[in-house]
Amino acid sequence: MPRNIALASTANGRETARLLTASDPFAGLVMPLVETGTMKAADDTTTLYWRMLKPADFDPNKKYPVIVYVYGGPHAQMLASNYMYAARGWDLYMANRGYIMFTIDNRGSSNRGLAFENCTFRRLGIEEGRDQAKAAEWLRTLPYVDGERIGVHGWSFGGHMTTGLVLRYPDLFKVGVAGGPVIDWKYYEVMYGERYMDTPQANPEGYAGSDLKQLAGQLKGHLLIIHDDHDRTCVLQHTLSFMKACVDARTYPDLFIYPGHDHNVLGRDRVHLHEKITRYFDDYLKQGAR
Repeated sequence: MPRNIALASTANGRETARLLTASDPFAGLVMPLVETGTMKAADDTTTLYWRMLKPADFDPNKKYPVIVYVYGGPHAQMLASNYMYAARGWDLYMANRGYIMFTIDNRGSSNRGLAFENCTFRRLGIEEGRDQAKAAEWLRTLPYVDGERIGVHGWSFGGHMTTGLVLRYPDLFKVGVAGGPVIDWKYYEVMYGERYMDTPQANPEGYAGSDLKQLAGQLKGHLLIIHDDHDRTCVLQHTLSFMKACVDARTYPDLFIYPGHDHNVLGRDRVHLHEKITRYFDDYLKQGAR
């Protein structure tokens, strides 16, 4: 339901005053269909939670392209038992443009306990990617999913995940849009990077295994990298070094720079950002990769 704020008695739990009853922000709009469910992680043991948005005029006899929206890293949980199960406005918009929008909280994300989060320690992106790939394999078995048109999008850690999924699983993920991606963890801020990876000196194998520059030659589909030229969190060196690796490997990603923005695109330019992402998927996923 839309947001409600109420005071309740600690003695009996009964509401004593209603402070806010929000109106439905989507009143009057035809909303996509929202489904949730569970599946096993790549370890075949851990239960993961997923959310799927289908177009409002969903036809089970048709084949739809899928966009997987991913963050995947520590500190973040993409699904919650709240309004629309935490789906974002762009997710709703894209579902009603004819996409199935899918999100799953892989191992390593937050609020599931220490063992759930610690399985990615010192090798960020690997186990998380295995979970996302298993989910994509499951999506391909659904009769209404076009298994040759699965894309992926994410920002920051989600940009790292998006780039890694397109490179490691090119036969699964045909189109990717990665925003502000971490490419090489040794370029990332020590507060976050060394908390989850240790230092490059203590964990050289982990850093090498998570360095996406080493996978630049595996790009087969369409990959758009978006970066902000004032990004102080994930510095532009990540993307520039990846572009150089792709040039050396003779692979051909796309690049778009947002001038004057930090680690995300805010204000009026954010409309341009989402239109840019939408057009990329429309060009290369909705109509099939060219």
